Amino acid sequence: MSSSENMKVRFVAGTVSPIGPDRHPNPQPEPLLPPDIRQISTSIEISDYTLEGVNEAIEKRYWGCVDQLMKQGANRITLAGFPISSQLGRPRVLKLIEETARRTGVTADGQGEAVIDALRHFGANRIAIASRWSDQLNQALIAYLTHAGFEVLTVTSAGQWAKQAFSMSIDEGIRLAFQLAREAMRRAPTAEALLLPGGAWRSLAAVPILEEDFNVPVVTNPIAQVWRLIATGVAPPVAGWGRLLGAQGSVSS
Repeated sequence: MSSSENMKVRFVAGTVSPIGPDRHPNPQPEPLLPPDIRQISTSIEISDYTLEGVNEAIEKRYWGCVDQLMKQGANRITLAGFPISSQLGRPRVLKLIEETARRTGVTADGQGEAVIDALRHFGANRIAIASRWSDQLNQALIAYLTHAGFEVLTVTSAGQWAKQAFSMSIDEGIRLAFQLAREAMRRAPTAEALLLPGGAWRSLAAVPILEEDFNVPVVTNPIAQVWRLIATGVAPPVAGWGRLLGAQGSVSS
């Protein structure tokens, strides 16, 4: 048994994911959290990122996922998937977070809200979005961020829905991350931050390189979720993977 397996767990971070590992395996992800923070997840098994697909998954399976996470000792529950938050709309997401916290007694969050606070942490208001999603999803994303007071200068598109997102190879995802990020910054060179929404394209490797290229903070929703734990003192900063993960600024939740 390894030393990490012997280490006592001091915090359990729970995630309600769009789909499970059977549909979207994640081979050997970069360990951004120490071994005494246990990460657990359950899935709402979304059929697609359409409004109908999101509503069906949330209404039928979200609370069952929350119950499963609580049975495993979750200290925090986060709704993953920026397309899900975007289709629900920010007012509904905020209500869902509030209700989750009320029912469970633990901190509840959403990756969309973590992104918002991460952008605010950098003082960024005018942002460029390197998106691979369909136009309808992009418009929902813009509405989500506009509700939070941001000005979206540009947004790219590769026409993706859930099927295309979850069938991407790691290589294709990284290639798209660089391609669309550079396109977004060419369109909006005065942007104060660059957002790469979505987790399926494994964009972590692109973050520090893009920050060096364009000299603006780069935010993704998966690293914003990790940053929540850093900013609240649960986890230590992580060097080498961009400005956000190396930051220690405080947040309220």
